[in-house]
Amino acid sequence: MDNTFNMKGKRVLVSGSGTGIGTGIAGAFVESGADVVFHYSHDFDSPLDAVAEAKANGARVEAIKADFCAHDQIMRLADQAEQFLGGVDVLINNSGITMNMPFHDTTAVQYDTLYAVNVRGMFFLTQSVTRGMIERGGGVVINLSSVHAFEGMAQHSVYAGTKAAVMGMTRQLAIELAPQGVRVNAIAPGAIEVPNYYKGMPDYNREAMAQCIPAGFVGMPHDIAQVALFLASDAARFIVGHTLLVDGGTTAWLPFNDGFRQPLSGQFGKGYVPGL
Repeated sequence: MDNTFNMKGKRVLVSGSGTGIGTGIAGAFVESGADVVFHYSHDFDSPLDAVAEAKANGARVEAIKADFCAHDQIMRLADQAEQFLGGVDVLINNSGITMNMPFHDTTAVQYDTLYAVNVRGMFFLTQSVTRGMIERGGGVVINLSSVHAFEGMAQHSVYAGTKAAVMGMTRQLAIELAPQGVRVNAIAPGAIEVPNYYKGMPDYNREAMAQCIPAGFVGMPHDIAQVALFLASDAARFIVGHTLLVDGGTTAWLPFNDGFRQPLSGQFGKGYVPGL
C-alpha cells in the first residue's frame, strides 16, 4: 500500500481493528511506520494473523482483547496499550456494532448493547487515553461515525442514534481538549465493503451497489485508512471538531423514491447483539 503520510515514531491504538475498516486503518498505520495496538472484542474477529504478519516484517505491534460492554475491560485496554506503546499519540475510536431492527421490535437489551459499544465505550476509552496525551503535550483522536448520522435508513433507529451521538461528542470533545493539545475529529464512512456486508446482506452485489454511488464504485477500508492517516498528520493540524464524510457522494444525492418503504432483506448484528 502506498501511504502518503509518514507515521514513523507514532504510537497508535485502533479500537475494533479485528476486522473491516479497523483492520484497514491499523494496517495502514503499521505500513506508515507507526507502532500499533490492534484491539478486538471476540475470538471470531481476532486480528492475530495480521499482527503476526506485521511482526514478521519487523513492525512493533500487539493485539489486545477487550469487551466494550464491560467498563473494566475498556480501562484495562487503555492501560495495556499505554504500557506496550509507552504512551498513545493517536487514538482511533473505530469499535462499533450495527443492527437492523424495526423500531417497535427493538428490545432494551439491544438498545443498551449498541449504545454501550458505540458511545459509552468510546467515551471512556477516550477519557482514559487523553489524560496521558495531555500529560505528554498532546495527541490526536479520530472517531468513526457514519453516513447514518446524516441520513435515515429503514430499521436503523438505534444505530443511527449512536452514530449521531459520536458526531456530537466529537464536536464537544474537540472544544474541550483542543486547548490542552488534543485534536479531535471524526470520519463518517459511506458504503465501505467489509466482511459484515456478506454476512448481513445475503444478496449483496458489489457491482449493483456501485451503480447507486455517484463515485461509481464501493469504497474499501483503504479509502477510510488514508483519510485517518491524513487526519492524524500535521497536514490536518487546523482541522478541529469536524466530521468528514467519506461516502463517494451518496449524501450529496437527493433520492426521491420509495426505498424507505421497503423492508430490509438481511440481518446485521448476529453474533454481536442479543436476540438476533
